[in-house]
Amino acid sequence: MEQFKQAARILRTLRENGFEAYFVGGSVRDYLLQRPIGDIDIATAALPEEVMRLFPKHVPVGLQHGTVVVLQEGIPYEVTTFRTEAGYEDFRRPSEVVFVRSLTEDLKRRDFTMNAIAMREDGTIVDPFCGRQALERRLIETVGQADERFQEDALRMMRGIRFVSTLDFTLCPRTETAIRTHRHLLQHIAVERMAVEFTKLLLGPAVSQALQLLVQTKLHEHLPLLEQKGEELLEAAGHNWAGIQTETEAWALIIWMAKADAEDVCRQWKLPNRRLKEILEVLRVLQQRLNQPLSAYLLYQAGEETAMMAERLLAAVKGTAPDAESIRRLYKQLPMHSRQDMQVTGRDILSWSDKPAGPWVADCLAAAEREIVSGSLVNEKERIKGWLKQCNLL
Repeated sequence: MEQFKQAARILRTLRENGFEAYFVGGSVRDYLLQRPIGDIDIATAALPEEVMRLFPKHVPVGLQHGTVVVLQEGIPYEVTTFRTEAGYEDFRRPSEVVFVRSLTEDLKRRDFTMNAIAMREDGTIVDPFCGRQALERRLIETVGQADERFQEDALRMMRGIRFVSTLDFTLCPRTETAIRTHRHLLQHIAVERMAVEFTKLLLGPAVSQALQLLVQTKLHEHLPLLEQKGEELLEAAGHNWAGIQTETEAWALIIWMAKADAEDVCRQWKLPNRRLKEILEVLRVLQQRLNQPLSAYLLYQAGEETAMMAERLLAAVKGTAPDAESIRRLYKQLPMHSRQDMQVTGRDILSWSDKPAGPWVADCLAAAEREIVSGSLVNEKERIKGWLKQCNLL
């Protein structure tokens, strides 16, 4: 309960002023599962204007949906009025929000029973939809009718399979059937939102089961560039993802296993350009590592972090254990770690030759750089000058 103590002051203030208030959502679920807790959200019978009156330090971020961010000793907490929702015209956002005074009515609109549990500041659990029982059974089931929940918000289908991966839970048969029935509704969801869920799915401990479910429910048929990749996804599910640690590795591995073009995937999924560059570099190193041992120069070019990611990918592809210690040791032993460490500059090379400036200077630097990194040339100015003359490069 330690993480809830500070936020509990908000609950007490609301209760002392006559309003019901509870911790809700993922923080309660993760607390009951004894998992690390993320953001702590609060639901209350108080209307937004009443919340703002009680807490002068606030940010009115989503008043139309009843949400006020309350700042408690500099920490932001979302405080949302009990509400019901209706008219999900775009299969994502409700067109009508009605504030209510009933906790049960508020919990009824949530996606899965494990996310529809509330908790008082003293730790008392309020669980009208048997979410705690679902947690004990490690089961993902919707609140009420699965067909209705997915028609309201189609992204919930992706969330359900994502929870299979991140929690190592099982979809209840009724929920799985509803996903298969309504999978086409995913076409109405913004790809950025799907990318968030898919990334979390790829990093979960039960990613193999989740990838199999994507194919079994045929939800993959509505994911960018994976529509025809059912067999590849099942093959990917057969690999050991346990060593994958970063988003870049996860996306690189699924791209590799799906035999897809990295640039097309990143563009269709609207991933940041920075992520694309990282993925391309990791895949470049992986391609070389499949055919040869890790050389000093490849390690130098890639850098320690990228080399480590490629090593974990290689282990997943080959079904071996990554040798992280060897990479760290080799990287420390490199004579230098960037061109800035060279004892020679382009200006030095020009001073040693009568040739006019041109691309040949960069070629000289690159040639010397490779020799130094490979251990064939000492990184000293005179040694480098002598080697360049010996090779007729000056």
